[in-house]
Amino acid sequence: MAKLTVSFQLVCLLMLATMPAIPAYAGSSNIVSVPTLGVQGEGLPGVVNYILVQLDHVASQGGPTIQFNEVNLGGGSRVGEEWKEGARRAVRAVLHAVGDSGHDWMITIKNRSATSLTDGMSASAAVAVAIMAAHRGGVLRSDVVLSGQIRPDGRLDVVGGLPVKIEAAANAHYRAIIVPLDQGLTADWMSSTDVASRRRVQLIQAGTLDEAYQAMTVR
Repeated sequence: MAKLTVSFQLVCLLMLATMPAIPAYAGSSNIVSVPTLGVQGEGLPGVVNYILVQLDHVASQGGPTIQFNEVNLGGGSRVGEEWKEGARRAVRAVLHAVGDSGHDWMITIKNRSATSLTDGMSASAAVAVAIMAAHRGGVLRSDVVLSGQIRPDGRLDVVGGLPVKIEAAANAHYRAIIVPLDQGLTADWMSSTDVASRRRVQLIQAGTLDEAYQAMTVR
């Protein structure tokens, strides 16, 4: 993620300390933090949110298990049902991509936002990339952010509000934004490319989870 400050690192540690208790481990725990872009409403600026994903392998045969940590530590951690459904689709997409049943997977997800409640599915592709990085031990690039919906089969779907999201990304010093391949067919694509050019932010189109993962991770 772009230039985490010391204070934010401390917040991350506090967030992890409040995560629910995990059953007996069958392996190691991997934690990945991923930035996402959001909109606050008509006429309002976009925002950069941060999501923590923790993947544990537990002594259980009933997974994958998904839990959402919505403990508030001075910021917005509550997520709506549509957001949660997007996270569930992200898990299914990753399991499909890596060829795993996920029977021993426990995924804990925590959103950090400037708003009190975050909803919608535009962060779901980023959640999927974070889960895959946790599974593979990948390292995310610090200068790239992703905005896109994920389908269970791994394809990326379009999002709304891209121009204001580009502004938010530029203000947070991200150099590139990964967007769905079909985003180029949307009504605001021309205005999005204009904003991206003016703010010197590269738009990278990806059609699948694997393509997004390759673009967002350090090689």
